[in-house]
Amino acid sequence: MDGREPGVTEATLRDVARASGCSVATVSRVLAGTRPVGAETAERVRAAAAQLGYRPNQAARALRSRATGTVGLVLPQITNPFYPALVRELTHALHADGRAVLLADCDDDPGAEAEHIADLLARRVDALLVIPAHERRSRKAVAAAAERVPLVLMDRGCGAGLADSVAVDNTAGMALVLDHLAATGRRRVCFVGAAGTASAAAERRIAYESGAGTLDPDAPGRVFLGDFSVEWGRAAVDEVWEQRPDALVCANDLIAVGALQRLQQLGVDVPGRIAVTGFDDIPMAALAAPGITTVRQPVAELAAEAARLLRRPPEGGGPRPHRTIRLAPELVVRESSAPPQGGRRPQGTPDNNRTAKLEEAQ
Repeated sequence: MDGREPGVTEATLRDVARASGCSVATVSRVLAGTRPVGAETAERVRAAAAQLGYRPNQAARALRSRATGTVGLVLPQITNPFYPALVRELTHALHADGRAVLLADCDDDPGAEAEHIADLLARRVDALLVIPAHERRSRKAVAAAAERVPLVLMDRGCGAGLADSVAVDNTAGMALVLDHLAATGRRRVCFVGAAGTASAAAERRIAYESGAGTLDPDAPGRVFLGDFSVEWGRAAVDEVWEQRPDALVCANDLIAVGALQRLQQLGVDVPGRIAVTGFDDIPMAALAAPGITTVRQPVAELAAEAARLLRRPPEGGGPRPHRTIRLAPELVVRESSAPPQGGRRPQGTPDNNRTAKLEEAQ
């Protein structure tokens, strides 16, 4: 019950002020969080608001403050299982700040992405979170939007100096995979990745090429590129098989799932004959048989850091320097990369509790 008689209209600020014994101005400050108010007073106001079932009029608040309490979120492809988990954490993080999320899926089309950004700005969102569809073709729309509202790039980039950004450290994640494979005795490693220009795809490929030489001098050249899909994972197995690999390093879990499916169709023993690893740690990776060794992205931290970046005030009244945050990944070892028969056992596992981040001004 809300403490009012049935049939009575919704509670107003004046009702809360009367019930709490405070002025309307004080009630407004407490509920909007715009100015500090004594703890006892704030508690009394919130208790009265809860008892009366008071709900703020967001439309009226927007007219007064010129803020809508909404953040636009533009995704490249909602069907990628990594993104729903990220949306969930972002929704929670922004809700804690009193903000709602408006979601747009551009289906990996930079043109559609630009239209969605323009539409969200027309709806007067207070800020934008963007996972760019294309490193180069997304720049114009992102740069223009960043001049109008606070904007944070997530997971992928589209050029330095455009906006704040937060992502996993892809280079560190790939190093974890290569170290693990080396420790299990794998040497003929192949990389199966995405040919797109998304920064995550490029960073993971470059990290593989830079580090795989420690396993085999020819390993950096064994790179096969398609897209971030199960279908490409299946097709890639037929392309790489003549290389006689003993491990497939996949740039994401969808590719790894597809590769595992095709290997099983061919009757290839995983992990006895070949290991398979992924990246992201989507639920499908744990449900596969065998479970897929992968790099877990710190999704909750990504969301929390994005929300924090959106809260950053201008520094000194002028433009604030852009920040780039890279969060430490975690290797999740499952059955798909167990040592081959007669191979070496892992020399320990990485520290799964690392939460360090690197932050630098661009």
